[in-house]
Amino acid sequence: MNIRMFGYSPESIVDGKGFRFSIFVQGCLMDCPDCHNPESHDLNGGYFMDTEALIKEISENPLLDGVTFSGGEPFLQPEPLIEIAEAVKKMNLNIWIYSGYTFEDILASGDEAKINLLRQADVLVDGPFKKDERSLELKFKGSRNQRLVDVKKSLDAGEAILFEL
Repeated sequence: MNIRMFGYSPESIVDGKGFRFSIFVQGCLMDCPDCHNPESHDLNGGYFMDTEALIKEISENPLLDGVTFSGGEPFLQPEPLIEIAEAVKKMNLNIWIYSGYTFEDILASGDEAKINLLRQADVLVDGPFKKDERSLELKFKGSRNQRLVDVKKSLDAGEAILFEL
């Protein structure tokens, strides 16, 4: 399956806890002022990559703790990311997803593909980047309104439960 990509980083320590493989998808409708990846917004930009090629590259790095989906907006391409996430879970790696949508937005969408992608995540960093709430002191998020959501606990509880670092 193909995925529209903005790019990827095979070795990251800033896109979630631990040593990570970060996938930046192409396409976002949020248009957050001062987004750190504004070039990723164009829905027709970027390039296509085969999900199997990404999975293979991830599997070849024994040092990884997890994989991060960022963007762009990951929930605009749930199907290829679900395929990658299912393979990553079999490698015993964790999944972090950065999204401009909140946990509640995703559940309320009623979109089964988006909800299934959410179910694959261990941590959801949710909410749009807000320039006036920006802080360099925050770990793994850009603005104070964003949350690190423990997805498994939140799905069980039916409400957002914060992930503790």
